[in-house]
Amino acid sequence: MRSQLRTGHGVLLGLAVGGLFLPGCVAQQSDLKKTEKDFKQTSAKQTQEITSLREYEIPQLRGELEKALHLTKDLQARQEDLKYRSAQAEQQTKKLEQLAVKLETDGSTRYLWMQKSFETQDAKVSARLDDLSKAMEALKKEVIDVVQRTNEGLAKRVDAKLEGHQKELTDHQNRIEQISQKFMQFNQAMAGFREALTSLHDRVGEGDHATKNLIAKIDADLKATATHSEDVNRSVASITKALEAVGRKMTARLDEQDNRIEALARTIEQTSNKTVPAPQPHKPVPHSALGPTDPVTEGGDAPKSPPGSETATGATLIVPPQESPKPESGQATADSPDRTRYERLLALFREGDLDGARQGFSGFLDEFPNSTLAPNARYWLGESYFGKKDFHKAIDAYDKVEIDYPGSEKVPSAILKKGYAYMALKDKKRASSAFKQVLTLYPKSVEAGKASDRLAQLKEVR
Repeated sequence: MRSQLRTGHGVLLGLAVGGLFLPGCVAQQSDLKKTEKDFKQTSAKQTQEITSLREYEIPQLRGELEKALHLTKDLQARQEDLKYRSAQAEQQTKKLEQLAVKLETDGSTRYLWMQKSFETQDAKVSARLDDLSKAMEALKKEVIDVVQRTNEGLAKRVDAKLEGHQKELTDHQNRIEQISQKFMQFNQAMAGFREALTSLHDRVGEGDHATKNLIAKIDADLKATATHSEDVNRSVASITKALEAVGRKMTARLDEQDNRIEALARTIEQTSNKTVPAPQPHKPVPHSALGPTDPVTEGGDAPKSPPGSETATGATLIVPPQESPKPESGQATADSPDRTRYERLLALFREGDLDGARQGFSGFLDEFPNSTLAPNARYWLGESYFGKKDFHKAIDAYDKVEIDYPGSEKVPSAILKKGYAYMALKDKKRASSAFKQVLTLYPKSVEAGKASDRLAQLKEVR
């Protein structure tokens, strides 16, 4: 009976010890799970913040993340250790239940000892968690500092790019203003052209009315002179022949007079410039052959048509006229370095060294972009390309004269030579447009007469 009471008492004591021990383990496990969930949530937030950083900053943060992962692994290892210890404790409780009788006297002391050990382990775990939270706060501060530094650098780069875009916008606005001024000039010229067309239309109407009256008179005369028709026809035939001969003579005289007027205009232009160029040995420039209808050169001698200027069908090839380099006055002093170099390059062009002139004028524009002789250098660069039959680059150079230097005296010549280049490329539509532009914008210039002649040739070819 005593032994039964003793065994019952041992069983109750074991159950009481197990009941006291198991809630503590369960509470510790729940705390560990809660800390694990909190840690996972904080690590997810930190990973989201880290992924939003720049690519070049990620390698710096990986070390910290690896440290954090190492700490988590350490915690997981400790948790497993605790689970393992809890399993051992369960085994020990079973052993205690089996040995409850033997451990009646030692049960209380061992329970106190195990409770103290668990308390010390809890203190260690809490200390580890505090260290981990401090490390995470330090890592967060470092990440915030890195983000602020990168934002400052990006702000500086954006400011620099905005300043560059602002400069480009101002340049575009200046270009747009220049183009608007050109369009205003073109509109004014078009208004004059429309007025001329209206007056011409009125004259054509008057001519039609006069023609109708003349036709009526001729009909009356024909009716009155029907009996003398044969004699009249003979006389008309003879008069027609005489008029054709007179017309030929008049056209020849008019051509001579036009040539003289153009030569006189050139001489007047030379005298108005008041500068005499240094005498240069005359050498033919490959691109400056004259057509059969071109005027005389500055020297006064009528140039001869080059061999091969007639096509197989007898039509005349369109070749740009000879234009000797004109002396520029009032643009730069005689002793200035840009003037000296410009004169030397112009001498190369006169001597027919087109490659040297082309390279020289390109270097001149790079070295003296703001010189007053820059538009002239750009024009002669186009002439050098034209002489080498590189018509596309020549057109680009002429266009830059017109766009970059709209107030230069070389603009009419550049537009005219652009028309010649398009004719050489057999682009008659663009050539006609360039010649019409010269006539519209510069109707009183020498280039306008040449453009008119070329337009007449284009109409004859059509």
